[in-house]
Amino acid sequence: MLKPEPDLIPFTPSELPPSPWLVFAPHADDETFGMGGSLLKAREQGIETHVVVVTDGALGGQADDLVSIRQAEVRQAAELLGLASLSFWDVPDRQVEIGEELVAAATVEISKYKPASVFFPAALEIHPDHRATGHVVWQALQGEAQQSIQAYAYEIGVQNPINVLIDISTQQQRKEQVMAIYASQNTENNYPELVTALSKGRTFSLPSEVDYAEGFYLFNAEQRQASWPEVMAGIIREYFPA
Repeated sequence: MLKPEPDLIPFTPSELPPSPWLVFAPHADDETFGMGGSLLKAREQGIETHVVVVTDGALGGQADDLVSIRQAEVRQAAELLGLASLSFWDVPDRQVEIGEELVAAATVEISKYKPASVFFPAALEIHPDHRATGHVVWQALQGEAQQSIQAYAYEIGVQNPINVLIDISTQQQRKEQVMAIYASQNTENNYPELVTALSKGRTFSLPSEVDYAEGFYLFNAEQRQASWPEVMAGIIREYFPA
């Protein structure tokens, strides 16, 4: 027998995850496009948030000084989002490699900020940097000392399996203002429109008064013991008969 819908997707919004937060963003803008509404809501509730931008974003446009432009944009966004800190790894764009070096770097960030909740891109994202970043952070969270940290995958460009929905209806207008900061990217594609459509689509299972929502997947203790591919295969199997 197939599982009913409430076993696959939430039908009520969730409370915000515990503070502090540490967010790994593959590129400058992913933190906003992916979970900007939740970051704004976190600011309202006094949640301490930190963002690590993994790549230099050098391939996201044609400007000669694109790296500095994108860093300036994310710094401006950080002010509106109320981030406690913003840091850059400057990995070359589209060259995020799943290996010991970046796993160690992620482990250092986790040790430094001692977050209660860590966020990373979901596994079924399209961009390779998104998928690789998620894989790297997952490995960094595998240590025994990290098991008390709540691990959340967040959506950026496409729908992924989720089990948490955050109502961002009252934050949506301000999220649009933050998204507009990323002019270097918004001239490449209509990202704000696409992201807004994703947030609107995420209200499908929620009460009618919820206008916009952001989706996340919170991993349980059993999943945390498995490899990233094993976990995702297990989640996908939930959609098929036992």
